[in-house]
Amino acid sequence: MENRLRLLFSLQQVDSGLDDLQEMKGDLPHKVADLESRIEGKERARKELEDFIRQSIVQRDAVDVEIVTLRETIEKYKSQQFQVKTNKQYDALTREIDAAQDKINKLQKEMEAVEGKVTVAKQDLEKIGPDLESLKKELEERRAELALVNKEHEEEELKLRHEREKLVVRIDKGDLRRYDRIRQAKDGKAVVPVRRNACGGCFKRIPPQTVLELRKNIKLIQCEHCGRILVSDEIVNSVAAV
Repeated sequence: MENRLRLLFSLQQVDSGLDDLQEMKGDLPHKVADLESRIEGKERARKELEDFIRQSIVQRDAVDVEIVTLRETIEKYKSQQFQVKTNKQYDALTREIDAAQDKINKLQKEMEAVEGKVTVAKQDLEKIGPDLESLKKELEERRAELALVNKEHEEEELKLRHEREKLVVRIDKGDLRRYDRIRQAKDGKAVVPVRRNACGGCFKRIPPQTVLELRKNIKLIQCEHCGRILVSDEIVNSVAAV
C-alpha cells in the first residue's frame, strides 16, 4: 500500500506540473480552437451561399427558357384562333392561352422572390470575405503566440509527459480510475498531503485517529469532507527525495 500511495502522489506531482505549464499558456489554446471553429463556420456559410447563387442562376436560366417556350405557344394559339370555325374551338384555345399566361405570371413571381434572395446572398457573401481574412489573420497571430509558449516549455513538458507514462503503467487500474475521477471533480487535485492535521485540499481538520492511521501508510484514506486521497509526510518526503 505504501508504494501505491507513493505512485499516486508522484502522479499528482507530475500532473500538477503539467497543469502549471498549461496555465502559462493562458487561454491561447481556447482562443485558437475558437478561431478555427469560427473560420470553419464562415467557410461553410460561404460555400452554402455560393451553391445557392449558382443553383439559382441555373434555375433562372431554365425558367427563362420555359417562359420563352410558353410565349411562343401563346402566339401559336393566337394564330390558330383566326383559323378555327367554331366558338367551342375558339374558347378552348383561349383557355390554353390563359393557362399559359397564368403559368408565366407564376414563374415570374417565383423568380422575383428568388432574385431577391440571391441579392441578399450576394451581399452576405461580400461581407464574409473580409470577415474570413480578419479571422485568419488573428488565428495566425494566436498560433504564433502559442507556438512560442510551447517552444519555451517544450522540453519540460515532454519530460513530464514521459514521467507520467512511466507512472501510469505501474499504478493499479482501480487506483488510477479513482484518481482520475477525483482529479476531474476537484480542480486537478486528487492526492494531497496533510498539513497541521488539516487536508491539503479543502483545509478542513482531519480527526486525530485518521491522522494516526494515515502515518501507518497501510490503507488508502480519503478526506471525509472533500473526498481527496490523503498522504502522510513520509510519502511526501520520499517522493521529494527521488
